[in-house]
Amino acid sequence: MSEIRKIAYKIITDRTVIRCWNPEDAPLLKSAIDDSLDHLRDWMPWAHQEPETVQAKAARLRTFRGKFDLDQDYVYGIFNREETRVIGGTGLHTRAGEDAREIGYWIHADYINQGLATEVAAALTKVAFEINRVKRVEIHCDPSNLRSARVPEKLGFVHEAVLRNRTETPDGQPRDTMLWTMLDDEYPLSKIKQLNLTALDALGENLF
Repeated sequence: MSEIRKIAYKIITDRTVIRCWNPEDAPLLKSAIDDSLDHLRDWMPWAHQEPETVQAKAARLRTFRGKFDLDQDYVYGIFNREETRVIGGTGLHTRAGEDAREIGYWIHADYINQGLATEVAAALTKVAFEINRVKRVEIHCDPSNLRSARVPEKLGFVHEAVLRNRTETPDGQPRDTMLWTMLDDEYPLSKIKQLNLTALDALGENLF
């Protein structure tokens, strides 16, 4: 009998709840994105398709949840501790390959410069190594997005490369991408290892 894969459906940090999306989160997500469009459009190509209707958001969240349940990709919402407001989005993406995860993140305009992206990325790094048992975690960002680049730097990731013209800007121009990585043998020596958090599976059982 194959081993049942452990998946964190809900992660609780000091200031946030990071959990898989549900379709009923659509109004909160739409409000967060609509409030942050000027901030997001500089860096997120998907933001140029906004604003979407609540119905379109619900359909998108159904897709996210479906892929999550099927162990295909893990897209999370970032909520306040009361789960009454969306303060961003993140993910442990499988596009980095087998035995690897790529962390992406965006933060509501009202919550930037408060260290929340760092808090969230640290939590997901811990989950990736200790629960998902991956061998590598990556963070990619635009070299000109200095705020985003500070996140992996503060967490002890290694700036491995600048991938030239690997992606596109939101307006379709070629864009370089910074690649930051942490390996499984580096993780035990990082400060993330000591991070206290709660991670729950689909049944609400603690995974740590």
